[in-house]
Amino acid sequence: MSPRITRVARTIEAPADIVWSLLTDAAGYADWNDAVISIDGPIALGNTIELVSIANPKRTFKLEVAELRAPEHMVWSDGMPMRLFTGRRTYSISEGPDNGAGRCEFTMVEEFTGPLAGLITKAIPDLTDSFNTFADCLKVAAESETTS
Repeated sequence: MSPRITRVARTIEAPADIVWSLLTDAAGYADWNDAVISIDGPIALGNTIELVSIANPKRTFKLEVAELRAPEHMVWSDGMPMRLFTGRRTYSISEGPDNGAGRCEFTMVEEFTGPLAGLITKAIPDLTDSFNTFADCLKVAAESETTS
């Protein structure tokens, strides 16, 4: 069974460090992010955070901050023992000569894998709308910080 993947990308007219600061400030999500209802716990390597999303507001997801490389890469993950089902959300921010000064590319990818992925993902709603909301809100927040 092939993995289920949801992906969103945006060009953001702001430096990567501003985007990164928004992504890693759990307490500030409510100020800018309409896709996330709440995040509890600090976003730091090895920590577990509790996320409630508009995609499934009745469920709290307990996610490990599995990878953290400021200001360009972060992974949140959860899953079942023996990798029967795994969810990984990867955030990537890249700056470079093609992007110009003060501009970055933001990408967020969620991938569900494992032998039980086909069965479990049937109960997970389509994340496309919530991913687009997340990325659009991040873009607006980062760009408004740049102009203020």
